Amino acid sequence: MAGTAAAEPPRALNLAVLCVIETHPIQYHAPVWRQVQQTHGIPVTAIYGSDFSVAGYRDREFGATFQWDTDLLSGYSPMFLSKVSEGGARDDRAVTTRGLAEALRRAQPRAVLSVGYSPRFHSDAFRTARRARLPVLFRGETTDHAQRRGVLKRLARDTALRWLYRRCAALLHVGRRSREHFRRLGFDTDERHFSPYCVDTTPFRTDEAARAELRGPTRRELGVADDQRLIAFCGKLSPRKGPDLLLDAIRQLPERDRARCVLLLVGDGELKGELLARAAAVPPITVKHVGFKQQRELSAYYHAADLFVLPSRHGETWGLVVNEALHHGVPAVVSQAVGCAPDLIEPGRTGEVCAADSASALAEALARALPLAGGEQVRTQCRRQMENYTVARAAAGIAAAYQAVTAAKPS
Repeated sequence: MAGTAAAEPPRALNLAVLCVIETHPIQYHAPVWRQVQQTHGIPVTAIYGSDFSVAGYRDREFGATFQWDTDLLSGYSPMFLSKVSEGGARDDRAVTTRGLAEALRRAQPRAVLSVGYSPRFHSDAFRTARRARLPVLFRGETTDHAQRRGVLKRLARDTALRWLYRRCAALLHVGRRSREHFRRLGFDTDERHFSPYCVDTTPFRTDEAARAELRGPTRRELGVADDQRLIAFCGKLSPRKGPDLLLDAIRQLPERDRARCVLLLVGDGELKGELLARAAAVPPITVKHVGFKQQRELSAYYHAADLFVLPSRHGETWGLVVNEALHHGVPAVVSQAVGCAPDLIEPGRTGEVCAADSASALAEALARALPLAGGEQVRTQCRRQMENYTVARAAAGIAAAYQAVTAAKPS
C-alpha cells in the first residue's frame, strides 16, 4: 500500500543518496547495500515493494513457508511500499510500484540502482525512475544462457534490453556471462564497475578450524563413515535444479565408486518424495535428507561434504550455493546451465563442469571430481577462487559506478 512509505522518517536533503529498488529484502543483497553505506560512505535507501521475506512467506519451489533468520534491514535505510501486516503483497508476483514515485521524491536520491527487469515490478520501477529524471545503475543477473528461447523471443528480448541499457547511466556486470551478454548487445562495461554476485560469509564458519570441529560430528550424526564420499546438493528439490539427475548420475558410476557415495539433500520441494522412492531402487543409493536449513546451520553440512553438485537444467542465472560451497573449501560439479561456472569452476582444481540435462555427462564429471575430495590443497584452491567474489568487491563496484555517474551529474 502506498501509504506505508509515507510513514518513514524524512531524510536530510544534504546527503547524496543511492536508492536501491527491489521487490523485497533479499538475504544475498542486503549485506551489499550495508557495505556500500558503511565502507564507502554513500547513504543507501532501499525501497522495497513488500516486506514478505521478513514477515515470512511461502516459496513456490521449496514448497514451504519460512522467513530468513539473518538481519536484512540494518546498516542502511529500508522503506516499504507495502507490508504484509497491512494487507500488502505476499510474493514477488503480487508486488507493485504503487507509491514509488512519492517514495523517490522523499528519498531525494542522486541515482537509482536497478537489480533487473523481471518481474514487472522492476521494469515499472525503471520507468518511474526515468520519469523522475534520475540516473539508473543496472546490476542484474541478466545473461544469455539461463533460458531456452525461440528466434522471435530472442529478437524481442534483445530489442527490449537494448532500449533499456541505452537509458542506463552505468551497467554493472556480476560475472563473465553477464559481461558477455552486455557486449553481445553492443554495450561494454567498466572493469571498475565489476560487482560480483556474492554471498555474505558472516553467517557461516568457513575456515579449517571450523571444518575440524564440525566435520566429524556432523558425519557421525548423518551415519556417514570416514571412507564414504558425501555428495551434497543444497537447494530447491525441483525439476529445474536437477537433483533427480544427480541421483541417476550416482547410479551410473562404476560400482566401486557408487558403493562409497552417499547423497546429502539439503532443502525441500516437489521432488522430495520421488527422489527418496527412486533412491531405493536397485542398485540402491544411500540418501540423507535433512530438509531446509537456515544459513547459520549450513556450515556443518558443507564441511561434512566431500563434493558439492548443482546440476541445474535451466534458469540458473548464477547459483550462489556454489559460492557457499567454495567458501567452505568444497569443490563443486555444476552443469553448463549454472551461470557462475566460467567464473568459479576451474576443472581439476575447484570442480568440474558438465553438459546440462544429462545424467551420463554428470556421472562422468562426478568420476573426474571424486579424486579432488578431501584434499587440503583443493580446499585452499577453492577458497582462493572466492577472493574476488565477496561482498566487499560487490560494494566497491557499485560505489565506483555511483561516484562516476554522480560526478558527471550536477547536484
